[in-house]
Amino acid sequence: MPEEFSCQILPPFLSVGSDRDLGLDSTLQELPMYDFSVEIKHTAMEVVSFLEKYPLLPGLILVEEGEFIGMISRRRLLEFLIRPYGQELFVQQPLAVLYSYARTAILVLADTTSILTAMQLSLKRSPELLAEPIVVETESGAYRLLDVQELNLISWQIRGIENLVRYERSQAQMIQNDKMANLGRLVDGVAHEILDPVGFIWGNIIYVSNYSQDLLKLIAAYEQELPSVSQAINQIKEEIEFDFLEQDLSRSLASIRTGAERLKKLVTSLQNFCHIDDIYPKPVDLHACIDSIILLINSRLKGEIEIVKYYGQLPPVYCFMGQINQVLMNILSEVVDSLLNEAVRQQLRIEDTMTVQKSRIEITTEVISQEASNPDAPDSRWILIRIADNGSGMSQQLQQQIMESFSLETKIGKNTSLAVSYRIITARHGGKLSFHSQIGIGTKFEILLPLV
Repeated sequence: MPEEFSCQILPPFLSVGSDRDLGLDSTLQELPMYDFSVEIKHTAMEVVSFLEKYPLLPGLILVEEGEFIGMISRRRLLEFLIRPYGQELFVQQPLAVLYSYARTAILVLADTTSILTAMQLSLKRSPELLAEPIVVETESGAYRLLDVQELNLISWQIRGIENLVRYERSQAQMIQNDKMANLGRLVDGVAHEILDPVGFIWGNIIYVSNYSQDLLKLIAAYEQELPSVSQAINQIKEEIEFDFLEQDLSRSLASIRTGAERLKKLVTSLQNFCHIDDIYPKPVDLHACIDSIILLINSRLKGEIEIVKYYGQLPPVYCFMGQINQVLMNILSEVVDSLLNEAVRQQLRIEDTMTVQKSRIEITTEVISQEASNPDAPDSRWILIRIADNGSGMSQQLQQQIMESFSLETKIGKNTSLAVSYRIITARHGGKLSFHSQIGIGTKFEILLPLV
């Protein structure tokens, strides 16, 4: 065997069915590849004798003084040698002569290419090249050969893993959806039960207030008609602190009325959030949706975050109210969490700066027009919901991760709340969801819903 020949299997060859720890992110580095480089000055006879000794070699890499020239597959080489007069023409000739006739398009990939991507690129080749091995370039600049059959086998195994994960995820999602639907019905029933006694309080507080005022008028009339009262009555008035009671009774009733009103709004907001959407969208007051979500998260603000609303004149919008509430909850929760974390960091730095920026969320709604891409089509009208904060902003890495989660090609396991919101707005409502963040200035989310 000539000294210029070198054959090595990297890593040690794994037979079909061996235990491989491969996943959806696996790259070509994890597959067995052949290192078989031959100087182009050698003859085909020398290569054929070597291929007979190693029948699993898919081909050879041609180099000239160590520099990569190309690749000839085992199949291509044998095809030329078994042609009429093929052995007489090529066996004793340098490989350069044979390569000038057998040269074909070569698929060269980096070893960091994912296995699934390599499979897709391999299948895009011409039909006559589908069985050709793939040349893999390593990070060190070396070239290896990858048997396409090995790639096909492993990629189909990974596809099976992906399908299994998707199935398990869909099953888990179905269970979670059913659980949330039952929870929504339960919460809706509990909220309805709460609203009944609240309705009793709310409906009777007006009468109680009027009755108490009438009784106080009656007592005042008695005092005018009977200026001299008995010692027993005076003692009772002192025991019950009548003067204070007379002043505080109306305030107490007003507080009860305010509490009942707040409880009624809170329970109604909870009912709206747990609303189970119908098959078809219905007209919804978006301002009421926003107000109900703000009321639900109000306890998390802790007086540290100010919410300012700039509401425009919005018509009712046809949408799925339960899903829109979920989107608003997801985005506002994300913003509130970010601002609360920033507030904690500011408290830790307060000794150095002695200044604390008041956290603020601005919610803006308006109707906007956008020019249609088709000049003959009328301009489209959209409902804009903008949620902006004055926090520290997101890093470029975090923004890139969020944008990747928005992609339909998102890998399994990255289904974040913002990704779910993006799909609800774009896929279910035909709208748009975007965000912009700048370090030191803040983050802005924009929801566009078509006004149909």
